[in-house]
This record gives sequence, structure tokens and C-alpha cells, in this order.
Amino acid sequence: MAIRRTRALIVGLVAVLASGLVSVLAGTGIAHADSALISVYSPSMDKDIPVKVLKAAGGGPAPTLYLLDGLRAPDDNNGWLIETDVENFFAGKHVNVVIPFGGGGTFYSDWLRDDPKLGRVKWETFLTNELPPVMASQFGSDGVNNAVAGLSMSGTSALNLAIHRPDFYKAVASYSGYPTASSPGFAQGIQVSVAQMGGNAQNMWGFWPSAAWVRNDPLLNVGALRGKSVYISSGAGSAAGDPTVDPDSKSFDPVKFSQTVPLETASGLSSKVFVPAAQRAGAKLQTHIADEGLHTWNYWQDRLHESWANTLAPALGTS
Repeated sequence: MAIRRTRALIVGLVAVLASGLVSVLAGTGIAHADSALISVYSPSMDKDIPVKVLKAAGGGPAPTLYLLDGLRAPDDNNGWLIETDVENFFAGKHVNVVIPFGGGGTFYSDWLRDDPKLGRVKWETFLTNELPPVMASQFGSDGVNNAVAGLSMSGTSALNLAIHRPDFYKAVASYSGYPTASSPGFAQGIQVSVAQMGGNAQNMWGFWPSAAWVRNDPLLNVGALRGKSVYISSGAGSAAGDPTVDPDSKSFDPVKFSQTVPLETASGLSSKVFVPAAQRAGAKLQTHIADEGLHTWNYWQDRLHESWANTLAPALGTS
């Protein structure tokens, strides 16, 4: 009965997920880290990808953190740079932080077929095969100590990348992701979200539930995370402390509520299913699963700080 109730809740969230897997609210970014904006050619996609690199402090070979954007990732910037203190936070730290531009609606995946709107999508190949040699040759990345992190859409993507390439990534962090990607409700939400960005999810992973959907479901492939450092965070969309998302408050903002509460509730349901599976699989798991937390950049900024201290930095051998 519990399983049926959970499935009913998930199916009920299709319409919620259809509104998009990330919302962008106002934030700030203060530039202090030594950085470079480079253009990296992707042979697999036959185009140049802009990449902002926050350079490692201290010299010598450095670990690398790949930091991915959400569903509505712009082609000329990245939400982490626009909305958070990421440049200030990583200033002085011995790690290269790689922040690619673009990838909106792609789940940073290798698509099965070219898409009329999004073109040839081979983000997994770019991130794991084409970009790392550039990081090694131009920025002294050691090629051994790598981690990947993402939020909302790319929280799912980060887990998939770590699962597909356990030889490359030592750690992964998912903030408000959906690690039950092929489950009823979540799969349909992903399909509609991709469509909102102009793409066709059938070109991405084929007809649901095809083998590609199974391959890109972190829950179904969680065994590949054995021994990896894994951070999972999600809220439950609680209105506590924020009257603008409390329907009983005079300050209630229905638009903000629709953008931040249901999506985080869905992430909470998905993450709560994934966490015990990751524990059983032998991942070195740390979590921040709580009632508080909305689908907003300030929440993800806080979780990045926490995951860096507790999971990512220790796995990469830095601080």
C-alpha cells in the first residue's frame, strides 16, 4: 500500500515537474577568484562551448570540480555565476572549478539522435572526454581528483555522470535533483521539461521506458557509486520562515510558490527514495534532507558550501 501511495504522489507531480526543473530567483555574485573565460571546441557536437574556469590557488597540479547549471541554462552565462557567491567562495581554494555555459534542457547527456531545436547533443562526451584534456594542459588539473555537482536538472545529470564514469569522478553532489528519473511521473515531467526548452525527449533517451531511460536513472544504477563520496540534498518545500510561500500569509506570492515549492517537494520524494538505495550500495553518503528548503539559488548556494566542506573537498584531497 505504501508503494502505491508513493506512486500516486509521484504521478500527481507530473504537472508540477512540467513547469520546469529549475526556477531562477534574484541573487548576487561577487567576482574575486582568479578566473578565465575560454572557448572549448567540441568535436562531438561540432561547436564551441564557452567555459568559465575559476583557477586553483597555490600552484601545482590541482583537483577539478565540474559545476553544472539547471534546466534553463543560458548559452552565454551560468546560473552559478549569476545567482551565487561561487567566485568569492572558491577564491583561495586549491581547486579548478569548471563552469560550462549552455546545456539548457539537455540533461548534460549524450542524446540518441540529433534534435531539430537543440541540435547534436553530446554533453557527456564533452564533459568527460573533450574538456578534461583542456583542463590538464591549460590549467594544471591533475586528471585524477575530479568531482561533479549540479542542481535540479543537473543534480540528476551529475549523478548519471558519476555513475557512467566511476573511473573519472571521486565525488558527486546533487542539489534538489530527481534521481528516480525513469519512475512514473518523474519521467513524464522530464519529457515535458525538455519540451519547454524546445527539445524532444524521444531524441534524448527514446520512448519511455527504453534502455536509455534505464541507463540514465541513478536509482537503477546506484551500484556504480560504491565507494564514491556522494552528497544528496533536497527540501520538502516547507513554508516555514518564508511567508511569501505560505498560503495563509498576507505576503503570499502565488507565482513564487508555484516556482519553488512543488518542484522541491518532488525532489524531496525522489531523493528520499534514492538515499537508502545509495546507502545499501556502499556509497560514502552524506545528506541534507529536511522540511526546509525551496527550489531557489540561495538554498543551492548553501548546499554547495556544505557539500564542499563535508564531501567534495575531502574526496579531492583539498580544503
